[in-house]
Amino acid sequence: MDVGKRITELREKKGITTNKLAYLAGISQSYLRDIELGKKNPTVEILSYICGALDISLQDFFTESASIIISNELLNILSSLTIAEQEKLTAFIKEIKRNM
Repeated sequence: MDVGKRITELREKKGITTNKLAYLAGISQSYLRDIELGKKNPTVEILSYICGALDISLQDFFTESASIIISNELLNILSSLTIAEQEKLTAFIKEIKRNM
């Protein structure tokens, strides 16, 4: 796995700039850029800071097949729905998938 490319992919999916991710992770922008370009390899500690800033676990980071990362915000919204609302949302999503 190319760690730098994975970070770039996840960062872009989240719509976060390199500057913002570096700030959120508590590392320098130049160091993050070097990691993304494959010039440097992060320690596990630094990678955990980056994952924290991306709001994912280290396991999610290394699970390449996970094409969609569900944010905590979305999970909170879903968990606040009533059973009836969850059923309506499920039916809606199934209808969308059927029409694709």
